[in-house]
Amino acid sequence: MSITLNMMARFHRWRKRNMSERAFLAVMSILAGLFSGMAAVVLKNTVNITYRLVDSLVSQEVHNYIYFALPIIGVTLTVLIIKYVIRRNVTHGIPTVLHGISKKKGRISSHNLISSVVTSSLTVGFGGSVGLEGPTVATGTAWGSWLAKTFRLNYKNTILILACACAGAMAAIFKAPIAAIVFAVEVIMIDLTVFSLVPLLLSSATAVVVSYLFLGKDVLYPFQVTQTFELHDLPFYILLGIVAGFVSVYFTKVYMFFSDFFDRLKSPFTRLLIGGVGLGGIIFLFPALYGEGYESINSGLAGNLEYLFNNSLFYDLREEFWAILVLLGLIILFKVVATSLTFGAGGIGGIFAPTLFIGVNTGMLFAQIVNLFSNQKINANNFALIGMAGLIAGVLHAPLTGIFLIADISGGYKLFVPLMITATFAYIVVRTFTPNSVYHFQLARRKELLTHDKDANVLQMMEVRELIEKDFGKLSPDATLRDLTVAISTNHRDLFPVVDKNGKMLGMVKMDDVRELIFKQELYDKVTIKELMYMPEYFINPDDSMEVVANKFESSGRYNLAVIDKEGRYEGFISRARVFTRYRKQIIDVSHV
Repeated sequence: MSITLNMMARFHRWRKRNMSERAFLAVMSILAGLFSGMAAVVLKNTVNITYRLVDSLVSQEVHNYIYFALPIIGVTLTVLIIKYVIRRNVTHGIPTVLHGISKKKGRISSHNLISSVVTSSLTVGFGGSVGLEGPTVATGTAWGSWLAKTFRLNYKNTILILACACAGAMAAIFKAPIAAIVFAVEVIMIDLTVFSLVPLLLSSATAVVVSYLFLGKDVLYPFQVTQTFELHDLPFYILLGIVAGFVSVYFTKVYMFFSDFFDRLKSPFTRLLIGGVGLGGIIFLFPALYGEGYESINSGLAGNLEYLFNNSLFYDLREEFWAILVLLGLIILFKVVATSLTFGAGGIGGIFAPTLFIGVNTGMLFAQIVNLFSNQKINANNFALIGMAGLIAGVLHAPLTGIFLIADISGGYKLFVPLMITATFAYIVVRTFTPNSVYHFQLARRKELLTHDKDANVLQMMEVRELIEKDFGKLSPDATLRDLTVAISTNHRDLFPVVDKNGKMLGMVKMDDVRELIFKQELYDKVTIKELMYMPEYFINPDDSMEVVANKFESSGRYNLAVIDKEGRYEGFISRARVFTRYRKQIIDVSHV
C-alpha cells in the first residue's frame, strides 16, 4: 500500500512539472471514455448472455405463460443480491450521478463500479421492462469518479470527468457521440465551455471507438428515409409534438405516483411482492412489454406491428385493424406502469429505452389514426421515428438530446426539421404541466437539484453545518447582569445565546440592548438574563438549504442568525460575512476558464 502511495505521489510531482492542466484533463477524458465504453460493452454482452440463457431454459410448451414468472424471478434475484451480497443501496443510474454531483462533491460510491452491471443484467435479462442506459451511465461515471479520486482532481475537474464518463457511456451504448455530448449538457447540467468541450469530445469519441471494436458498427435503430419532410405535413408534426407532450405528462405523473407509493412501503419484500406480481401480470397480458423493447422498436420503425400480437392472448386478432389501434394504445398506457413496477419491486435499469418504446408506438398510433380519418396520408414510419424524439424531449426534458439522438442513432438527418418541430412542441407542453423531469423530480423535492443557474448551483453545493460558528458565549436564563459583564469581557462576540441545561435555546441577548446597563453596577445582581433576552424572529434550521438561508438573511436584514434544530436545541450562529466568503470561494472552485 505504501509503495503504491509513493508511486502516486511521485507521479503527481512529475505531472505538475511536465503537463499542463488541460493536457492532463485530455488524458483523463480519454481514460473516462475508455472505461465507460467498456462498461457499455460489458453490460450489453452480459444482458445478451442472460437473455440467451433464459430463452434456452424456457420450454416452448409454457412459453406464453412464462412471461408472468420470468420478470419476477429476475427482480427477486436482483433484490437478494443487493440485500445480501452488495449490501448497499443501488439506485437508478442518472439520478445517482446528479445526486453525487450536487451533494457528494462528485463522489460516486465504489460499489457502482460493478453493482449496476450485475443487477441490471438480471433485471433486464429476465424481462424487466426497463433499459440499460441508466446502469451504463452509473457504471461509467463510477469509474470516472474513481479516476478523479485516484488522480486527486479538484471539484471542478471531478465534475468535468464525470460528465465525460456520462457522455462516453451514452455514446457507446447508442453509438451517437454528438448526442451524448448534448445529453451531458442538457441532463447532467455540465456547462459547455471551451474548457469542457475538448474533454467531452475526446471521451465521447473514445467510447464510440470502443463500442465499434466490440459491438460492431451497426446503427442501433436502422431506419431508411423513403419520404423526406413535406411542407403540407407541418400541422401533423406540430400535432404529434402536442400529443407526445401529453403522453410525456402521463408518463411523468404515473412514474411519480408509483415512486411515491413504493417509497411508503418499508419492507423490500412487500415491494417485491406487489411490484413483481403486478409486473408479471402486465407482461403476461402484453408480452410486447417484455424486456427493454429493442426488437419491438426496430419492428415498429420498419412498419411491422406483429410484435403487438406475438406470444399474446390476442394473436388471433392480428389481422384486425381495430385491434392494432387498441393494442398500440394499451401498450403506450401500460409501458410506464410496467417500468414503474419494475423499479418499485426493486429492479435496476433505465428509463431511456421505455421512453423510446413509448415514443415509437405513440408516433405509429398517431399516424394510423390520421390515415384513418384524413384524406391526406402521412408516412407512418417517419412519424414513429419522430415520436421517439418527442417523448425524449418530454419525459427527460431534453429536446436537443431528442433531436440529435434520434437523428444520430437512426441516420434520419433528412428529417431534422420535423424532429425539431415535434421535440419543441412536446417540450413546451410538458413544461407547462411538469416543471421537473423523471430524473429530477426527487432531487427537486429535496432541493438538491442543480441547474444551469450557476448562482443557484453554488448555493446548493454549500452545506449549512459547515458554516456554523460556535464560539459564542452561552448564558443561563437565571444568570445575572454581572454574569453578562464577565461574558462580555472574555468574549469578542456581541451576541449571547441563552440556553437551558438541556441545550434548548430560550432566547438571546444583544450587546446593543444592554450597553447602558453594564455601567450601572447597582443593577448587576438585580437584573437577570431572563429579563433582558428576546427570541429572534428569524433563525436557521441545520437542515435548511442554502437558498433558504440566503432568503432569511435578505428578509431579516440581520448579520448573524442563530442555528436551532427541530427540537429547539442551540447549535451556533451563521454570519452573513461567512456565507459570502464561502460563496466566493465556491464560485472560484467550480468555474472553468
